Amino acid sequence: MDPAEVTQGALQAVNEVSLWGLFWQAHFVVKLVMLGLLGASIWSWAIIVDKTLLFMRTKRQMDRFEEVFWSGQSLEDLYRSLANRPVSGMGALFVAAMREWKRSFEGSGRAVASLAQRIDKVLDVSIQREVERLESKLLVLATIGSASPFIGLFGTVWGIMTSFRSIAASKNTSLAVVAPGIAEALFATAIGLFAAIPAVIAYNRLQAEAAKAQGRLEGFADEFSAILSRQIDERAAA
Repeated sequence: MDPAEVTQGALQAVNEVSLWGLFWQAHFVVKLVMLGLLGASIWSWAIIVDKTLLFMRTKRQMDRFEEVFWSGQSLEDLYRSLANRPVSGMGALFVAAMREWKRSFEGSGRAVASLAQRIDKVLDVSIQREVERLESKLLVLATIGSASPFIGLFGTVWGIMTSFRSIAASKNTSLAVVAPGIAEALFATAIGLFAAIPAVIAYNRLQAEAAKAQGRLEGFADEFSAILSRQIDERAAA
């Protein structure tokens, strides 16, 4: 065989098994699978970046609030500075509890008989809202992480079926005929793993961060509830 023909054939084979070539030569169904997985990967990375920034902001906000709260500043002054602006994290718990406190003491009936229980319920609801805000869209990451490998496997199975049909039609089992179809099929699985692995790692990490933030919120709620409970007892005794 002419060496030039061998070289040309080798270059053509390399071009056919390049990533871009594999995509364009893939079956229509496999292309849809690949595009869907790439879209899922972009979506998961957008969520990862957004949630990472959110948890960083939340941690800074909680650190600043705890520093101000335990600095000895009057609770009334702190409430007035936070009541008329959007707050989150511990600030949201503090404002909700103080609002219930002021409603009870400023009302005509001075309903303080079950104030401690009402404050605890308000704090629990506020914690639940904050946790839901932190955990929102994490289920999307879990879904992408669990479903992407199977979607990629579907593309792989379809690609291999197409390759076998091509082999049967050409009646040629040489590597030049088999390799592109097999590579195309495996490319779908690779994209599925590319989408799934970061999503699973990020989900586990962000879920742990959410649990840590929830623990801090619950700890602050217990401490603040104890402070208000002591003041309620003092007012009741007076």
